[in-house]
Amino acid sequence: MSKSIDRVAVAAREVGLSIEIVRMGESTRTAEEAARQCGCTVDQIVKSLVFAGEASGRLYLFLVSGSRKLDLDKASRLAGERLVRADPRKVREETGFAIGGVSPLGHPGGVVRFADETLLGFDEVWAAAGAHDAVFAAEPKALVNATRATVANLVV
Repeated sequence: MSKSIDRVAVAAREVGLSIEIVRMGESTRTAEEAARQCGCTVDQIVKSLVFAGEASGRLYLFLVSGSRKLDLDKASRLAGERLVRADPRKVREETGFAIGGVSPLGHPGGVVRFADETLLGFDEVWAAAGAHDAVFAAEPKALVNATRATVANLVV
């Protein structure tokens, strides 16, 4: 396994979240690809969206249902500053994950996390596990607790 995938597995174990990481063999970079590979609806895919504070440069992680669109105004209010798309290089350097494989787990402590309340309406969700083809399933509330994300209404 890759270092990124190993980091996700270790992070899950450390917080008591029992997961099985699956390598799909094909891309799960988009919510649609992931849903096809996982055999679930696009709604059940957890998009891990990384934004940066415009003034601070601090990274923020937003966990959103695959079919939903992040409301940047709501997200900015929660973050306390205007947000901009994070530079992919900065995401890789600061989280250790490349865009398309950003996991909700295994981030350094400085990354602030938020989860959209919509995710809690499912019995099971699927999230990236550190590589473009690696995923894991989890019960949404357990995933949110494991990530220490603040739950809020984040979508349009």
